[in-house]
Amino acid sequence: MKPLALDALLQQVRACTRCTDLPAGPRPVLQADVRARILIAGQAPGRRVHASGIPFDDPSGERLRDWLGLDRETFYDPARVALLPMGFCYPGTGPHGDLPPRPLCASTWRARLLDGLRQVRLTVLLGQHALAWHWPDAPRALADAVRLSHATVVGGGSPLMALPHPSPRNNRWLAQHPWFAAEVLPMLRQRVAQAVA
Repeated sequence: MKPLALDALLQQVRACTRCTDLPAGPRPVLQADVRARILIAGQAPGRRVHASGIPFDDPSGERLRDWLGLDRETFYDPARVALLPMGFCYPGTGPHGDLPPRPLCASTWRARLLDGLRQVRLTVLLGQHALAWHWPDAPRALADAVRLSHATVVGGGSPLMALPHPSPRNNRWLAQHPWFAAEVLPMLRQRVAQAVA
């Protein structure tokens, strides 16, 4: 896909109003450019991101940037990092946190957007929804998927690296898996640095 074609597609996505019944209304939040070297596949914007219109403009984003070893300037440079959650709009809140992303978003836009990201060298998968789309054969247990993706190169195009979602809700998971910070994060930062170099 040519740069102008991706730009036109991004304009269509940002103008999307298919899900008019969303509690806060539709407001697609994403970042992409044909030159992007890293793809971050998250879940869906939260309430704070919906309000600001800036992806990962919340505590999850602060933790994610730390995990990746990226400063804000690099992270928000679309020529380096594409930020494409599985759902582009805030889905609302349920009894246990934010609701999952709506499948209509991915089925409508995702394949076409990914077709425009031919320079991606590393795809970072945050949580189960991104895993299911990008790596359908991933181990069912998140810890197993994280370990396997960091021990081997998974994926036919760019390598896939699975991570837990950086939400503070996952503090317990992080405490139960100390190997993540000790073993995975140094390797992740090295691969990220190589991808954006």
